[in-house]
Amino acid sequence: MRARVAAAPRDDVSHDAALVERYAAMALSFERRPADGLLRVLDVVLTVLGAVPLLPVAAVIALALRASRGGPVLYRGSRIGRGGHVFTMLKFRTLRPDAESRLGRHLGPELTQLTHHEVTRIGRALRATKLDELPQLWNVLRGEMSLVGPRPIRPAFFEELATEIPQYWQRLVVRPGLTGLAQLRLTRNMTWAEKLAHDIEWIADRSVGLYVSVLAQTLIHILRRPFSHDARQTVA
Repeated sequence: MRARVAAAPRDDVSHDAALVERYAAMALSFERRPADGLLRVLDVVLTVLGAVPLLPVAAVIALALRASRGGPVLYRGSRIGRGGHVFTMLKFRTLRPDAESRLGRHLGPELTQLTHHEVTRIGRALRATKLDELPQLWNVLRGEMSLVGPRPIRPAFFEELATEIPQYWQRLVVRPGLTGLAQLRLTRNMTWAEKLAHDIEWIADRSVGLYVSVLAQTLIHILRRPFSHDARQTVA
């Protein structure tokens, strides 16, 4: 199935309320599928089942972060969701205090390089094991995210990328996810357009079978990652 490309809006307002108004009509022009309801049920069931054994882990992480440098345990950032809805995404804090203000509007390889110098020691371990993403299970329960989908992006970056890549608007058709095809296939030199191609593949072919496959591959990747060479360098 080929995903449709929606026309970009004509005005240039960037505040959150305008984003919701401008993008919602585009996303709703795509017909929902019967599988979408089943995927939402799976999101809730799997999140609830997974949260029970993960709660003690999350509590230990929260205590470690509080004891390390003080400051907030959670990072809260605005992200674009389905239909242009702006929501607050949660993560365990992995960067030094006020790092986001120093990183500013950097994007791509430059942002990756600058972020590397802002990551705390505990943060490196959390990122290597993907445990910093645990609080996003709350976003999934609230219906703001899915377990599988395109990764959520900041409103300002979304507008910039949508201007450069017209097809980028298609990401608004589905909920953003904790994992997805683009994350599983990510390479060091992958461009934003190449990442979008994988996201569009999910949007066009999304089904229960593909959903389960992505989750299974993600679990295998997470279990293998702590023993990989790159992960050991990240934590060191």
